[in-house]
Amino acid sequence: MTAPLAQGEILIRPLTANDALPLYRAVRASIDSLSYWLPWCHAGYSEADAADWTSYCQQAWESRREFPFGIFDRGGELLGGVGLSQVDRANNRANLGYWVAAVHRGKGIASTAARLAARMGFEQLGFTRIEIVVLVDNIASHQVAEKLGATREAEARNRLVFQGRPADAVVYSLIPGDLAASGG
Repeated sequence: MTAPLAQGEILIRPLTANDALPLYRAVRASIDSLSYWLPWCHAGYSEADAADWTSYCQQAWESRREFPFGIFDRGGELLGGVGLSQVDRANNRANLGYWVAAVHRGKGIASTAARLAARMGFEQLGFTRIEIVVLVDNIASHQVAEKLGATREAEARNRLVFQGRPADAVVYSLIPGDLAASGG
């Protein structure tokens, strides 16, 4: 695992079993807005789901197959999640995803956390490309990708499965120099 990474009042770190209850609370408080975009965030989301996720996160870190983080403020409150997934070691590539609890949105938290995760991906994990794949109508996620300085490369047909059906998505990319160019 890795030590927490911080910028200003935001820090990201791997989730532990102790984060299950705060994770559950943050997700439950955001069900109405998250469930549309994220299939794991459903009306029946339970404390057991949160505990299962924190356990999975620990295993993913140990096996280095994914790198999920919790997003926290300096006081320790869980604000959301960010991570590098769909790791493709043969091509030094990973996917960057993020979400922020409803009450904390609009404060730059997602872009700060995403920048920290991307920097870690480049500097510590050796990735040379990080992709952000965003459903066409997910405006907030587009804004985060653009704030990071990611390059919009394509609108890919049937790139994601959304609510059980193929859906078009925009593919953004980051390479190591992009973070420096955007103040990262």
